[in-house]
Amino acid sequence: MSPKRSPLARLAIVGTSWRDAGVESLTRFTLPIECRNERLPALAQTLGSSELVYVATCNRVEMVIVLGEDGDPAVLRRQVFSELAGLEPRPGEVERTLRVWTGIAAVEHLFEVAAGLDSAQVGEREIQGQLRTAVAGARELGLCGAMLEEIFTAALRTARRAHRETRVGAGRLSLAEIGLDYVRQRLRRAPGTVALIGVSTMTRRCARVLAAAGVPVLVVNRTLDKAEQLAAEIGARACSLHDFRARPEPVEAVISATSATQPVLGRGDLERLRACAPSGEPPLLVDMAVPHDVDAGIARALGLARVGMAEVTAVAETQREQRLQEAAPARAVVHAAVEQLRRRIGIRELAPELSRLEHRQRALAVDSLERLLAGELAGLGDAERDALHRTLLALARRLSRVQAAGLRALAEEHGTAAVRTFLAAGERPVGAQRSTTATEGLEETGSAYATRPALRLVGGSED
Repeated sequence: MSPKRSPLARLAIVGTSWRDAGVESLTRFTLPIECRNERLPALAQTLGSSELVYVATCNRVEMVIVLGEDGDPAVLRRQVFSELAGLEPRPGEVERTLRVWTGIAAVEHLFEVAAGLDSAQVGEREIQGQLRTAVAGARELGLCGAMLEEIFTAALRTARRAHRETRVGAGRLSLAEIGLDYVRQRLRRAPGTVALIGVSTMTRRCARVLAAAGVPVLVVNRTLDKAEQLAAEIGARACSLHDFRARPEPVEAVISATSATQPVLGRGDLERLRACAPSGEPPLLVDMAVPHDVDAGIARALGLARVGMAEVTAVAETQREQRLQEAAPARAVVHAAVEQLRRRIGIRELAPELSRLEHRQRALAVDSLERLLAGELAGLGDAERDALHRTLLALARRLSRVQAAGLRALAEEHGTAAVRTFLAAGERPVGAQRSTTATEGLEETGSAYATRPALRLVGGSED
């Protein structure tokens, strides 16, 4: 029987981002938010996964998974493609579209994602909130177990440290800021109200920036009370999406970032928006949703300027190389944290082996004592035998604890492989198995020592 794989060895991430197949291709792998509670538990069962966190943002869709004992990452990638896209891939399509990371490489990827080092806009912070939301959703569905809880907690803690200790988070790094730049250009030419559709992380950031700059903001959402909550936070007005579509207020720009699976503004809605533009110029549409909230072809046919995520990420990409160079110190923070987590998990996985080592040492102490009592110390009385027995076991226990502490330090400094090499070299028979007394009990009678089972002595609590 092959040994069980550790949870870290069974960790896998499979997914795609804007750089793999473009922003638009993310739509086919994005589960509608309203069906995730039903689909994700079934998906975990199909994939044979004990833990699963689904992450979907404007520039990536990834699944963080703890595979079963027989799980195969190569098969996993094809399974994820079929389940999320709803069709069988063409030859080579899986390899071109989806990437897979396993083990410690998966940990490192997740840490870099959390710190914004794998984002289109290097150093952006929105991803931290999106990861927290993804974990919370998995937790509610019972899909976030001890392994993923530990790894996501460490990833988010490392991200905060990287932003705190380096300049990776300095400046205007959000993709929302790039979208806002287009809006600012429009408002310099024609000041007016900006409508924000949706209450996502992206639109919330835009709302706060615009309100701080004194720009009139109208918060629009399918659920009115959520729009009113955000509007109250920034001193803005609110209305429902239904009312905005039917009777749009005059606005100079619309920023949209919802989780809808279909466009939220159709041809008729856009025609009404164009007709009531206060400056006479059709309003600017900044669509930062994936899937998109405004059909690009319809907007173009109506003469409406539309900026989508493809344009936003293209602008971010022009700054990416410089940002990556500036992010080197943050990457060092991430690498150190990944190594620390790897060693911590490795040390924990050594616990059974260290326990077996301690048991062998105690058994050796009992065996050695029996030899002495049967030979050179045969004349000792019961009380002396008992005292010697307790003293020897206590010494063996203390020495094994010192040794275990030293081996943990060795693992921390040089990795668990060095410890396993040491343990393998020490695998020797405890001595001639001339009797079963060291492991099964002592058969002689007439004293406290003689009637005490040796297994109890080996695992006793005397110090």
